[in-house]
Order: sequence, then structure tokens, then C-alpha cells
Amino acid sequence: MHLLQWFSDPFQYTFMRRALIEVVVMGAVTGALGAYIVVRGLAFIGDALSHAVFPGIVIAFLLGQNFFAGGLVFGLLTSFGIGVVSRNRRISEDTAIGVIFAGAFALGVTLISSQRTYTKDLASFLFGNVLGVSTSDLVIAVILGGLVILAVIVFYKELLLNAFDPTMAAAVGYPTFALDLLLLGLITVTIIVALPAVGNILVLAMLVTPAATARLFVDRFAPLMVLGGCLGAIFGLCGLFIAYRANVAAGGTIVLTATAAFLLALVVAPKDGILRRLFSRDLPDGEPPEGGLMLAERPVEPGASGIPAGD
Repeated sequence: MHLLQWFSDPFQYTFMRRALIEVVVMGAVTGALGAYIVVRGLAFIGDALSHAVFPGIVIAFLLGQNFFAGGLVFGLLTSFGIGVVSRNRRISEDTAIGVIFAGAFALGVTLISSQRTYTKDLASFLFGNVLGVSTSDLVIAVILGGLVILAVIVFYKELLLNAFDPTMAAAVGYPTFALDLLLLGLITVTIIVALPAVGNILVLAMLVTPAATARLFVDRFAPLMVLGGCLGAIFGLCGLFIAYRANVAAGGTIVLTATAAFLLALVVAPKDGILRRLFSRDLPDGEPPEGGLMLAERPVEPGASGIPAGD
């Protein structure tokens, strides 16, 4: 009874209950959408967009408006700009990302430097302040998170085919450019949802780590999204609780919890974990380990990252 009370006591406070909902929503959405980032190798663009929303946040703050709106508008504009610039055959997608996100972040820094003082509110956007989430911020985060999940479900087949084989997607008539913009937009909205919990700097970790952890346990895309979302929510909840009990920053603790879980999974994963690979070396040459799959490099589908596109 005392143990149960020890776990439940922090959530008797209203601000902790709001924080709980925020980190669960944040973890579920980032973990699910992170599946696309992991299999397509979009970590760089996730980092770019997380920095690109910063000037929108600063502008909204200076105008006394909600940071969700400012960050979302600027992030979507940046996503569109990256998509348009990368269509030029002389400019690669990585180059377009580097130019545009660096310029956007520089604008945010310049706007901040124009102010005489640096406020805690702006600092919280960089590092997160989940304990300060208001009811209105929480409602917006839940709505935006729900829209991301809904869009992923509605456009699942289109986004999936475009992620694994854009040439085939174009051949069957899918608007690949629009689907690329949609995915960039969904990543941007997800970043906005995660800002109150982990801030602008650490959001990339939550876009990548839960899905990367799930990738060590599943081989198909739909289970990867589901497991990534569940792990993201669990990491958020555990990190929030640890931060409360240890009296440390919640955003950093959530990311450290996710990182520790990933490293543990990297060791104990049943198919491709380090321990499994070590034990597989003791098998006679040519004899597959239990389960019938060689733990050495397995065939990878063209255009994928080792995950079969279908279910």
C-alpha cells in the first residue's frame, strides 16, 4: 500500500496531472511518427525542423501570442521551403535543409538578441518546462497530437509506399511531392506537441529514440509505429516520475530514460542484440541460431531500412 502511494502521490497535484497527460501524448506521437524518421534516415531533417520552429516561437512570444501558433506557422513554412528548394536538381535535400534551417535558427537568435533581457519563458522553449504546462496548452497539444495520428492512419498506405519506394509511388499515381510535404508537416506538428515537455533542443531525441528502440524488437512497419508510440509514452511517464522524485529537470530526465532504455535494448534484443550476437558465434558454421534467422546481416529490401513495407 505504501509503495502504491509512493508512486501515486506526485499526481495528486494538478500541475503533475497536466504534465502526465502532456508527456504521454508527446511520447505516443513522437514515438509513432518517429518510425518514418528511423526507417527513412530523416534524423537530420527532424533536427532541422526543431530548430526552424524557433524563430516562430520567438516572434509569437514578442507579440504576446501563443507559441504553438508561431512555431507551427514558421515550421510549416520552413517545411514547404525545404520541399521546394530540394526539387532543384542542382541542390540536394541535405543542402536545402542545411541552408534553410540554419537561416531560420539564426533569425530566432537575432530576434532574441534584440531584447535587453532573456526571460525564463524563452529558456523553457529551449529546454522544456512540462510542469508549467497550462490547461489551454495541454488542450492544443492533445488536439494537434490527435490530428497527427489521424493523418498517419488516413494516409497510411500512401505515406508508407512513398517512404519505402517513391519511384513506385509515382508510377501508381501518388502525388509524391505532396506526400513529402505532408510528412514534413506532420513532423513539424509533432515537434510543436513535444516542445513543452522536452524543449526545442532535446525534441530530436524523442523523435528518434523510442522508434529506434522499437526497431530492435520488430521487423514490420505497423508494429514499429505502435510499439514506438507505446515506448514513447512509457519513457515520458517514467522520466517525469524520476524527475519529480530526484528534483531534476523533467525534459532531460525523459530523454535520459529513453536513452538508457535504448542502450539496454541494444544489449538484450532477442534477434539483433549484442548478447544474442555474441552467443551466435558459438554455433557451428552455417547453423542458424534458434528462430531460423541468421543474426549476421540479413537481406534489406531496396529503398527500405530492413523493414518489410507490407504487414
